[in-house]
Amino acid sequence: MGLFKSVVTKLKKGLDRTRESFVGGLRSMLLGRRLDEDLINELEARLIQSDVGVRTTAAIIEQIRADYRSGRLEKGEDVLEFLKTELKSKWPEADRALRFAETGPTVILVTGVNGAGKTTSIAKLCSQLRGEGKTVLLGACDTFRAGAVRQLEIWAERLGVDVVKGQQGGDPAAVAFDACAAALARGVDVLILDTAGRLHTQDPLMRQLTKIRNVAAKQIEDAPHETLLVLDATAGQNALRQAESFTEAAGVTGIFLAKLDGTAKGGIVVAIRETTNIPVKFIGVGETPDDIEPFDPERFVEAMFAE
Repeated sequence: MGLFKSVVTKLKKGLDRTRESFVGGLRSMLLGRRLDEDLINELEARLIQSDVGVRTTAAIIEQIRADYRSGRLEKGEDVLEFLKTELKSKWPEADRALRFAETGPTVILVTGVNGAGKTTSIAKLCSQLRGEGKTVLLGACDTFRAGAVRQLEIWAERLGVDVVKGQQGGDPAAVAFDACAAALARGVDVLILDTAGRLHTQDPLMRQLTKIRNVAAKQIEDAPHETLLVLDATAGQNALRQAESFTEAAGVTGIFLAKLDGTAKGGIVVAIRETTNIPVKFIGVGETPDDIEPFDPERFVEAMFAE
């Protein structure tokens, strides 16, 4: 119980803005009021504004209306507990752990649009893996954007890991090839491949992403073992469109939801679950390499509703 409380406390801090705006707003709206149709309509609008998602909101509101009309829900404060239980139930049992290779290096491909927090998320993932005693190598496959490789190098220096890089403007797939070869030769546990930040509407870049995947697969059996899409939690509904498009091109296996500490709309986690079957595997709740949490729906909802 002590560990659970400490984790929830850390999450609570990272979700300050969501808890104060979203849940705080719900409390202000619901506490001390009798439930009626007008209040239910207000609640519906608040849930949609908080990026919980249209389908999820509709299902929750339908159940609240049914319970209100049958007399099972009468007071606003009862709705708060109902909401907490309902949000927890929106995630079925799922394996949210990283999938590691049985033999040889585990290859993790990381993708996402520029500005989503991809490089920082890689640093956080690297820090966690290092903390678990794993050796990590980085592959700088973002050869297009000026400064991208240097950003990755700065984090690598801080974390004590090496980076395989190529020429500015060179072939990203060639860097992936060299990084895979280095990972095999050095016997590292995990190779993380950074890819160029790209818009989900940029077909040539999306094809380049597919090429990197194919190169990794030829070098290392079953690679990439994970393809993580970094989404900016502050991007709202646009993040959902990115998730759909990147899955088609890159076979995304998990989502790293970054910048949750910077948004009042933490409900986007629910909307992602509503829109796609891709599991959220990690969340970023701060700016340091240690501000990473494996996503757990129970802990997440408890932290959102904590007082």
